[in-house]
Amino acid sequence: MSATEARRSARPNRTLGPGHDTFWEWCARGELRLPRCTGCGKLLWPVASACDHCGGGAFTWERQSGRARLVGWNVFAQSYFKGVLETPYTTILVELEDGPLFVANPVGFGEADMAPGLALELRFVPARDQAGDFDLPVFALAEM
Repeated sequence: MSATEARRSARPNRTLGPGHDTFWEWCARGELRLPRCTGCGKLLWPVASACDHCGGGAFTWERQSGRARLVGWNVFAQSYFKGVLETPYTTILVELEDGPLFVANPVGFGEADMAPGLALELRFVPARDQAGDFDLPVFALAEM
């Protein structure tokens, strides 16, 4: 077992299937890419089979800068993922510099550090679910 495999943390199951698999493939390469509709140019998140703006179904996958601002956060005390995530755990809502809102986990900082507008940057952490190993996008404090 490699050092990375040993560090992989158990996570709730990802959504897999058309479009979602492409998202996770890019994450495995260390890139956050989101689909952009070729019909109207709208950046889509979450992944969908049709553009929610124009109904188009053709997309290109655009690399995102990885920079974001904190919009909000929630600390979960209830165990919704019994045996997978220990409580309490924190999720954050960030606005990507490129536009979309994105739900993730914080890494390297906690609730005491959080404030709306806090500058953050993308990281990936090794994770595992029932489908196997993957790289999970998370956000850390931006280095100034």
